[in-house]
This record gives sequence, C-alpha cells and structure tokens, in this order.
Amino acid sequence: MKTDELNYNLPVELIAQQPCGARSESRLLVLNRAGGEIVDSRFDHIGEFLHRGDCLVLNDTKVLPARFFGRRASGGKIEGLFLAENEPGVWEVMLKNAGKVKADEIIWLKNKDESKAARYKATIADKMGGGVYRLKIETSENHTAILGEIGFPPLPPYIKRGDNLKQAEADRMRYQTVYACKDGSVAAPTAGLHFTDDLIGRLKESGVGFARITLHIGIGTFKPVEAENLEEHKIHREWFCIDEENVGIINAAKGSGGRIIAVGTTSVRVLETVVSDSKVKAGSGTTELFVKPGYEFKIVDGMVTNFHLPKSTLLALVAAFAGLEKVLAAYRYAVEGRYRFYSYGDAMLII
Repeated sequence: MKTDELNYNLPVELIAQQPCGARSESRLLVLNRAGGEIVDSRFDHIGEFLHRGDCLVLNDTKVLPARFFGRRASGGKIEGLFLAENEPGVWEVMLKNAGKVKADEIIWLKNKDESKAARYKATIADKMGGGVYRLKIETSENHTAILGEIGFPPLPPYIKRGDNLKQAEADRMRYQTVYACKDGSVAAPTAGLHFTDDLIGRLKESGVGFARITLHIGIGTFKPVEAENLEEHKIHREWFCIDEENVGIINAAKGSGGRIIAVGTTSVRVLETVVSDSKVKAGSGTTELFVKPGYEFKIVDGMVTNFHLPKSTLLALVAAFAGLEKVLAAYRYAVEGRYRFYSYGDAMLII
C-alpha cells in the first residue's frame, strides 16, 4: 500500500489548539463501518449508540510532565522531552535545536516555577541519533520527582505552547484522562479525553461495561511514515499490561454477545496483541503490532478515536478497521462540517 493513500487535505485552522470547554461536549461523528453512513452527534450522547452488554476498554496510562527546558553553560536555552530512565540517574531524552550540543556538556534543568532557581545539573552522556540523547542527572531522585518540579505537559508539536506556567496548569488537567492512574506515557490516549466521571457513571447505569488495559505511549506515536510503501515503515514498540480481572470482564462481555469497543488506537493494539481464539489473555510486555489495511480484527468490534494526522500509523489502523474509502470520506465530511482535529479535537465512534 502506498503511504500517499493515507493523505487528506486539512485546513490548518481545524487543528485544535485548545480542548473543548467541557470534556464530553465535544462533537462526535458516528461512522457505520458496514454501510458508511454518518451521524452527527455530541460525545455525551454516545450512549445512544451503545447497547446493554457492550464493553468499553479504556487505557489507564498516565501522562508524565515530560517536556522540560534547560540552560546551557553558554546561556543558550534548550527544550527537551523525557523518554525513559533505563538506569538510575540516566535519562533518554529528545532535545530540540541541539545541533551544537556536545558530549560532556553541562545543562541546567530549569524549574517550571521561574521564581525558583534551577537545581538539577545534567551532563550530556552521549548522542544516540535522531535527536535523542542520554543525560546523566546529578541527583539521587527518580525521574517522577524531578519532572514534578521541572516538567510541562508533553503536548504534540502542532499545539503551540511556550513555557507559560498558567497555561501549563490548564493543560496538565486536560491533557490527561479522568481515569489515568499509571505513570508512563509521553503522550495522552486522546480518545479518552472526552470522558467524564459523570458520563462513565451514566453509561454503567445503562448496562455498558468497562474494562481497563495499560499501554504507555511513546514518542513513536508521532513519528510520520516516511517510507513510500506503508509496509516498509518500522512501527514503534510500546509496553502494555492487562490483568486477569479485566480479561474476565472482556471475555464475559464477548461471550454474552456484547461488543468490545476499544477507546483509542492504543487499546486496539493491546487487545489485538493478546487475543487468541476470540478471547483475550492476561499478560504484559511490549507490542510492535502494526495494524494496517488488510489486517483481520480478532476481538475489537467498535472503536472510539480522534481524527488523526495524514500518512500516520494511527490513520492506517483506523482505515484497517473501517475501510480506507469510508474513513477518508468521513474525514472529508468532518472537514466540511468544521470538526476539530487531532489531540484536542473532536471524536469519532466507529461501529
């Protein structure tokens, strides 16, 4: 498949820079994947399209405040994104505008509260390529504690932000699902941003079930497909976990005729990774599952998702589920209807 087949035209003003005023008041485009019919709705009406016995599968990962700023010895500013701490005190990070950064160079990590002095000293250990570096942090504190002092929400690059602390506090609340509880992601599972505790409660009262998985989203989720042929792209690897309790909920719902509706492409990847003979199994590890057109789904019956970037692996997954032509037709409809796109944008329900 040619990667260009996943392209579409999007006016830049439709890229949402701020979330909807209230989470569940975002718009909802409902796509019937069998016939291609489209219905305009609102997210807090999603229950009108669900049945008693259906099971929504949520990704309960929690986004780290992974974006940080630093100052070089020369006085120059630098921006970074925390990726991982693979050994104590050694961070794997992506640095922006760091072409002249050298090994053994000292960087002071800036406190997000400008009234406080920087107290974390880091040394460039080595350059790993692709803008990724290893930093050695001179402290005994772990990355969670440090990022709590210096970190900003790791919004994707198409959402324009500086280091404004007031705006960062608003993003800290909204670039996180209400059910997030397990630290580890450097990007949000954005399909879940539309849910509120009240909406979840009302859906449960109507007989809709909920299960949870965890998948920690890495920077690879934003990596564009640069290969001419989609099959030549190397998919990113992400860590996941699903326990016996949630396996039981999902398999019981499936066995009773309910639909398994994944909230987000991350939930899809986990479910389709751990399924065997139409049942999911408990486990943890990493997944490199690349879902693209031609893939045969084994457990997922429906999907809640946002509108994704052109020529992305996420759009490829959605196209695999609903059919490329139907998805692109829905995207054109959404553009004409002035839906809001990407992480802070509106949602789709595909059933």
